[in-house]
Amino acid sequence: MATSSKMLYMDPTPKKREDFEDILDERRHSSDLRYAMRCYTPVVYRGLTTCIPSALKSAVLKSEHVQYVIHKLSKETGESSEIIQEEAAEILDEMGHNLHMSVIRFFVFTLSKIFKKLFSKVCVNEEGIQRLHQAVQDYPVVLLPSHRSYIDFLMLSYILYAYDLPLPVIAAGMDFMGMKMVGEMLRMSGAFFIRRTFGGNKLYWAVFSEYVKTVLRNGYAPLEFFVEGTRSRTCKSLTPKLGLLNIVIEPFLKGEVFDVFLVPISISYERILEESLYAHELLGVPKPKESTSGLLKARMILSEHYGSIHVFFGQPISLRTLAAGRVNRIHYNLVPRHIPQKSGDDVHHFVNEVAYKVLLFQLENMVFSPWTLIATVLLQSLPSIELPVLTEKVLWLKRLVQSFGGFVDWPDNCPADKVIASSLAIHHTTAKTCNGYVTLPVQHKDYGINEEYIFRYAVHVLMCASYRNHLLNLFVRPALVLFAMESTKSHKKEEIYNYFVFLRDLFSDEFIFPAGTAIKDFEEGCFLLGKCEAVEMLQQDIFFTDNGSSITLFLTAMFQPFLEGYLTYCNYLTLEASEPFTEKQFITGVRQFTFQLLLTGYLKFYEVLSSDMQKNAMAALVRQGSLHKLKMSNGITYQVDREAVSRTADMLGSKVPVRKHFVPRL
Repeated sequence: MATSSKMLYMDPTPKKREDFEDILDERRHSSDLRYAMRCYTPVVYRGLTTCIPSALKSAVLKSEHVQYVIHKLSKETGESSEIIQEEAAEILDEMGHNLHMSVIRFFVFTLSKIFKKLFSKVCVNEEGIQRLHQAVQDYPVVLLPSHRSYIDFLMLSYILYAYDLPLPVIAAGMDFMGMKMVGEMLRMSGAFFIRRTFGGNKLYWAVFSEYVKTVLRNGYAPLEFFVEGTRSRTCKSLTPKLGLLNIVIEPFLKGEVFDVFLVPISISYERILEESLYAHELLGVPKPKESTSGLLKARMILSEHYGSIHVFFGQPISLRTLAAGRVNRIHYNLVPRHIPQKSGDDVHHFVNEVAYKVLLFQLENMVFSPWTLIATVLLQSLPSIELPVLTEKVLWLKRLVQSFGGFVDWPDNCPADKVIASSLAIHHTTAKTCNGYVTLPVQHKDYGINEEYIFRYAVHVLMCASYRNHLLNLFVRPALVLFAMESTKSHKKEEIYNYFVFLRDLFSDEFIFPAGTAIKDFEEGCFLLGKCEAVEMLQQDIFFTDNGSSITLFLTAMFQPFLEGYLTYCNYLTLEASEPFTEKQFITGVRQFTFQLLLTGYLKFYEVLSSDMQKNAMAALVRQGSLHKLKMSNGITYQVDREAVSRTADMLGSKVPVRKHFVPRL
């Protein structure tokens, strides 16, 4: 027998799981008013001099960078510098935070009441808090939380207040400005508001970037923003947006600060407040506009129970350490610092690498609730599953998740049937128990098999899928290896790797795959499959094992909706798409196409109706050259290369071989 191959991906030393503290426990036994009015003495950045919001705005407006842009625009447009200066001041008034401790105390009091009503526990890793205590005293700190709910930033500020840490300055979208009173209260709690798009507005970009860099350079407060840019409606991590991260990194590259600490933060919800709203949005129901009246109407959520939250503060990441040997900072010293410079390729690659590293750290420290396991099993067992069978499969999945390095928040010394019953009670709007079976709370007998039934059923499938999606990053690499083995019908490692790379590239908007790590991802997938004995690894071959069939069936079923979805979209483009078309026209057309397939029984995966999957598939097909993106006077349109789309569909269906990739070592 051939000897086992030496793997590039090595089994990491199992990390000690850090202890969590429930910060609501004390709140349930003492006065919320006294807590809100207590002496708040946060640790601060060394050498910090206090700076009121008006002084911060003045410093930004008088900065060399903003003045340089103002005079440059004056020369280009012929408008006086004074008028452009006034415009810059108006931008700052619209944008800037106006932190008031009285408003903070009001929020602390109110949120204490709300959180105790909504959540059983808010758990925080104390070791992470201790690391953050030290970091904020040494260097400027940037907080980078995952983003799954509107309450993310409120929760973080609440936690920082609880541990006497400085409250952050938070990047928020202009949508919140439309909320009467609430928008201004958010501003007074540390939010600064930025437009979603700048439209090439050089003055706005100069004011915005200088505002962020001034906060960072002087260490006035930790800076907080979401590297994903927006909330994830699917609870999968979104590909990173690099604009703010570029701004944050620039003061370090220019030598204006010695170092910057980036702190990845993982926020794990047992139940997300917006779960139903997200599912409806993914099915084409317009997102409601943020408003105070909408917030007041949402008070009905106070009658529901949302389980626990786990907030994990990760190890601070030193930019200086990451950049060592990676980025040449010399050229930043060749021109004055206030003059804008275009970043080189090395900086662009570095920023992209940092963003993906943050996302992977967020994913690595997520906490999985029992419901995550239940939803995953239920989706593979629709329309229903017997409760004892569900319990058995959930316990099996729990062991698999833990063997792959995931952390499951499973109550100690509590029978499994009670854990599952408690979780089903919390998620009673998503699943129900009936006559000993667990199923979704929508039956075709109530509507008949029609589009209304398909829509309502899809809402609950997408709600379940949003929790199943918590596990995707843990399993995606071994799952793609298994798909490659099944699709190629080969045991040759090189052929399996080629198909793995095809799938990895195709799904790079669905899952978090950093650039340049294809071989590492492949070897990680192989290693984990070997670890659980699903495959046998030889020097140049990979074989299925007899005792790994249950893991193979589970992992392939878990990711089958994505393959079927992309195949469905390819079929729509080759059979029915009219040209040219806009993104909106594609989503409307493919949704109707998918509805018909579900009605006739040719398709069983309701997730294919998700607009998120549809948009990701469009992006993938554009990258592959199967769709051509055209900029027209009335917007962006797309043109189909039907032959290329057919090739992609054939490769997904394993009808044609994928191209070979250069493999230096496998």
